[in-house]
Amino acid sequence: MTAVLISPELKTAMKALRLGKMLPTLPERITLAKNKGIEIEDFLLMLFSDEVARRQSSSASQRAAKAGLDPDMVFERWDKSATVSIDQRTLQELTSLRFVEAQRNVAILGPVGVGKTFIANALGVIACRSAFSVQFYRADAMLRKLKQSRLDNSRDTLVTELSTVDLLIIDDFALEPMTRDESRDVYQLFVERNARAATIVTSNRDTSEWLAVFDDTLLAQSAVDRFKNNAYDLVIEGES
Repeated sequence: MTAVLISPELKTAMKALRLGKMLPTLPERITLAKNKGIEIEDFLLMLFSDEVARRQSSSASQRAAKAGLDPDMVFERWDKSATVSIDQRTLQELTSLRFVEAQRNVAILGPVGVGKTFIANALGVIACRSAFSVQFYRADAMLRKLKQSRLDNSRDTLVTELSTVDLLIIDDFALEPMTRDESRDVYQLFVERNARAATIVTSNRDTSEWLAVFDDTLLAQSAVDRFKNNAYDLVIEGES
C-alpha cells in the first residue's frame, strides 16, 4: 500500500495552528478514512478527538510532575497479587474523587510497606487527570520547606499555596515528634483546609496516636479533631 504523504504546505499550516502534534498519526488516519469510506465530518471528528485526548493526557502529566507525584504509582500498575486487605467499597468511593469535590479528608493508615503511599499517589494522579490542582509532600519535607520559608520570608506564599491547592497529599505523617513551630504549621494547614479543600494523609499510626507527636496538646486536639470529623478512613492491613 502506498504511504500517504503530507504536503509541506499542510505541515506548515498545521504547525502555524499549533496542530503539529497531529502530524505523526495523520497518514495512518487518512489511510483508515479512505479504506473505511469515512465521511469528512467524521474524519475531522476523529482527528480532533485524538488531539483533545493527547492534550488532556499531556496536561495531566504536567500537573502530576508539578505536584511531585510518581508517574509509576498508578492504579493501572497496582500489584493485584499483593497480600493486603483493603475496604474496596471505600477505595472505589475515593477513586470517584467525590471527596475532592466535597472538600473532605482521607486518612490512609497501615503498617510499613502495604501500599499507603502508592494509593495516595495514585489518587493524586487521578485528580490531575480530572484537572484538579494537586501537591504531594512527604511530611518531613513539607515541614522543612515551611521552616525554610520563615528564613527567606516566603512563608505567606507557601502557606497560601498549601492551603488552597485542591488536593494536598501529606505522606508518612506522625513518624516523629514535631517542634512547636511544626505543630503550629500543621494546625494552621488542617484548620485552613478544613471543609475548604481535600487533604490525604498517610500514616503508620492511627489518628488517635497523632496527638502525641504535637508539641501543644490543645493545638493537637483541635487540629486532629477537625481532620477526623471530615475524613474517610482507609485502613490497609497485610504484609510488607
